[in-house]
Amino acid sequence: MTKPPIRIVVTGPESSGKSSLTEKLAAHYNTNWVPEYAREYIDNLDREYTYNDILQITKGQIARENELAKKTSRFLFCDTGLIVPKIWCDVKYGKCHPWIEDAIKTHHYDLYLLCKPDIPWQADPQRENPNDRKALFDLYLNELIKRSLPYFIVEGLEEKRLLNAIQCIDSKFLV
Repeated sequence: MTKPPIRIVVTGPESSGKSSLTEKLAAHYNTNWVPEYAREYIDNLDREYTYNDILQITKGQIARENELAKKTSRFLFCDTGLIVPKIWCDVKYGKCHPWIEDAIKTHHYDLYLLCKPDIPWQADPQRENPNDRKALFDLYLNELIKRSLPYFIVEGLEEKRLLNAIQCIDSKFLV
């Protein structure tokens, strides 16, 4: 049986560089990455998303990660992960699906890279919180601390942000 890949999730508030960083890390380490399933799911809706859609998005994200993990040997970089839908539910609806809460406990990531919202906001039809990024960042940080999950805060612009993440990964997994 082959050893499962090291799963590294890139998480944080909207417009904090998660997708870009995930893709660049996968290119740097010449490995697979899992795009944020929520984008695809919401793009294909012909209505506003609902509380129950967030549960379906979470299940889709996990399924995509698990499928790519079978085809990956070293690192698997995941854009978004499960803390995002948890906080999304909490902020938008004041509650979170118990299924998502349980999935966070059982779906393992070896490292969370928490993106600091220190880059310029980029408008996008799927983004809702341009003025709350710092408060949302604090929610992510508190969630990671509360759950004793292994995390590293990634900050800086462009190449500095990427190098910051690479240094963390190399020191944690390659030394």
